[in-house]
Amino acid sequence: MLISQNWVTGLLGAHNPGWSVPAAEMDAGFVRVGFETEGYAALPESTGPLVIGQVAEIEELTQFKKPIRYCQVNVGEANGTGQLQGIICGARNFRLGDYVVVALPGAVLPGGFAIAARETYDHISNGMLCSAAELGLAEKSDGIITLGGEFAPHVGQDARPLIGLVDTVFDVNITPDRGYALSARGLTRELASAFDLDFVDIAAEPAAAGVALTAVPAPEGETLAVEVREETRAIRFGVRKVSGIDPEVRSPYWLERELMLSGQRPVNVATDVTNYVMLLLGQPMHAFDAQQISGTLVVRNAAEGEVFETLDHVKRTLSAEDVVICDDHGVQSLAGVMGGTTSEISEQTTDVYFEAATWDPITVARTSRRHKLSSEASRRFERGVDPALVEVALDVACQLLTEIAGGTVEATRTLVGDVPQRQVVRMRTARPSEYAGVEYSAQTVISRLEEVGCQVRELTDGQLEVQVPTWRTDISMDVDLVEEILRLEGLEDIPSILPTPVGGRGLSAAQKRRRAIGHGLAYGGYAEVLPSPFIAQSTFDVWGLEPADARRRTVAVQNPLEADKAALSTTLLPNLLEALARNVARGRTDVALFGVQQVSFRRADSSPMPSVAARPDDAALAELMESLPEQPLHVATVACGQWELAGPWGQGRDYGYADAIESARLVARAAGVDLEVEAGAELPWHPGRCAALVVRDGAGEPRVVGHAGELHPQIVEELGLPARTCAMELDVTALPLEERFPAPVLSAFPALHQDLALVVDEDVPAESVRAAVEQGAGELLESVALFDVFRGEQLGAGKKSLAFGLVFRAPDRTLTDEEVNTHRLAAATLAEERFGATMRA
Repeated sequence: MLISQNWVTGLLGAHNPGWSVPAAEMDAGFVRVGFETEGYAALPESTGPLVIGQVAEIEELTQFKKPIRYCQVNVGEANGTGQLQGIICGARNFRLGDYVVVALPGAVLPGGFAIAARETYDHISNGMLCSAAELGLAEKSDGIITLGGEFAPHVGQDARPLIGLVDTVFDVNITPDRGYALSARGLTRELASAFDLDFVDIAAEPAAAGVALTAVPAPEGETLAVEVREETRAIRFGVRKVSGIDPEVRSPYWLERELMLSGQRPVNVATDVTNYVMLLLGQPMHAFDAQQISGTLVVRNAAEGEVFETLDHVKRTLSAEDVVICDDHGVQSLAGVMGGTTSEISEQTTDVYFEAATWDPITVARTSRRHKLSSEASRRFERGVDPALVEVALDVACQLLTEIAGGTVEATRTLVGDVPQRQVVRMRTARPSEYAGVEYSAQTVISRLEEVGCQVRELTDGQLEVQVPTWRTDISMDVDLVEEILRLEGLEDIPSILPTPVGGRGLSAAQKRRRAIGHGLAYGGYAEVLPSPFIAQSTFDVWGLEPADARRRTVAVQNPLEADKAALSTTLLPNLLEALARNVARGRTDVALFGVQQVSFRRADSSPMPSVAARPDDAALAELMESLPEQPLHVATVACGQWELAGPWGQGRDYGYADAIESARLVARAAGVDLEVEAGAELPWHPGRCAALVVRDGAGEPRVVGHAGELHPQIVEELGLPARTCAMELDVTALPLEERFPAPVLSAFPALHQDLALVVDEDVPAESVRAAVEQGAGELLESVALFDVFRGEQLGAGKKSLAFGLVFRAPDRTLTDEEVNTHRLAAATLAEERFGATMRA
């Protein structure tokens, strides 16, 4: 909210004589009571002779394209001669005898606009009649400033102090929960607390703001019939009438100045009064031309599709949720937002109906957003307006209008609706001290609550019974009261004590495993990506999965970010392959990616919705938990192109299905589990180049936890990927989890290396042979690895040779060749027994 420092100082100074602070200190005062300011700025400076003048003669120059006036202006002795000053002016809003602001030659107005005598329109213009915009009081203005008869004694005197050009405007940021502060009434109350000043509520005593209700009679009877329908959720509605005003009277300068400095444009005296009352008290109002109102005023919901022209001359199609004020002619106002053109105040208006109401905040907010029409009134109603202000605002508006434009306030008033009962909140006196860790006395607590308008009664059990003021719609609980006390006492006085951190236990075993897997794959040459958790339902149709495949148990997303990806993924591969294809399309053909993320499997078609009135029982909670999706952690790798790049060192090597299997082994090593590899057949992998990844539980039972290998050619082609693209996906959650602490065993004795070549049938898995060799070699075997596969005519048809490298080591001695040969032969013997393997010479 924009508000001038002089206005605030004047309102508070009425009961605190002599009080005034610099702008920086006032800004700090706003901050102390919880209001941030968007800044403050002094009015632009003007220098040189700027004086009060009176228009003595007006000559209309009609020979030019636009109407021009040559005026003789009395500026007293300010021009050094006492003679009239001839000035050219194009404005039409002043008359003979009006008092004006004159910039004489030598003056420099805001923006560096220097005034000098110059010839224009065949006359010498010795100065300029100033508008509010030219003096920095407003962004734009329709004419020059005209002043009232009270300025007669000041002709020729410096205008700056007389018209308030020495002032500062504050832009106070009002939070949505404190709508009462969108007024001089609310802001002066807060500043009174910030500077420990006496505060008199303007709503209770309008005379504190210079408005003595001497012309407003006590109401008797109704001004006109009003019907407020329940469907509108309107809280209060009031109307009062002023008859016989002078339609040619303009608003006085003091009123126009406060409106302009608050960001409002002066329009006409009746409208200006309503805007001033809104800025003063926080109660938006509307002025109707009484002669244009016929019959009963009805507050109702608009008819769907009803058309209404608002004051901004836009025809709006209304919704059935909009609230309108109607008479016998139709809609006259869009309630809480903007009035209409039918009953707009005009230059012929002599009788005025003032309307003040309290509307439902939600209804006004929705109407404002629906029509993209935000007004100063809607801004306040959305945040909540004090319902007790209706009759006060009507009386103040009527008094001001009669003081300015004459007329008579009729001794009637229509008022519908009562002020809602004030909310009562109980709070322990010690509660603020407990929250802040600062000792606040009972007297401090009570006095601060009374400062914000509460009525406080002490109870015998250490509790306070607090009646919340009608304008504080944001206070409903004791913690809200605590917040007010801490805010006014000073949040900066609350000590900042950091709690002593409790020693943690570090990462859990599952977290360590996940981190180790990520590190292992990254160190192994894979680049990590974050797969999207959403996939398209058509993905598995492309893969050709059976209807009963578990991966089809996806969870549908009700409001997806992308319409074509409306399901939670049950596998990481679709989005990883999409990332791979994107890299290939951009020319990066040698790519290896991995991702570690949760997937989701649907366990129930819907979840129960227990009542929120009470905590669900154990059975309801169990049913709810069982309906939630299963979300295991998966890891996946995808790769294509060269794994070992070509260069001066050689031709390089393409990434193959064996590398995909090795990425699974890398994961297993990082997770600290033993992984077995078997032949598998699982889409989207190639049926002849797919490996099933198997782990054994504590009982030794095997379990397939993933697959690895080369993708099916048809799927690769469908996805636009290079031929022989490979992938691996593994269920990390299914791996046995055992926290292992590092305990390296280093032997001081040397290792002995032996090779073992075994000839087996082509269909015998190499992994099965390796496992037999490992078991047969005994405890002295440190490691075994397959390093060569050979096929040739000398082996015979359907045969292959598997060459293993064996490392033997003893913890307590140096092994001999004889010992190692014995274990090597034992390994070959077990392989022979199981697979008919023969040793190759």
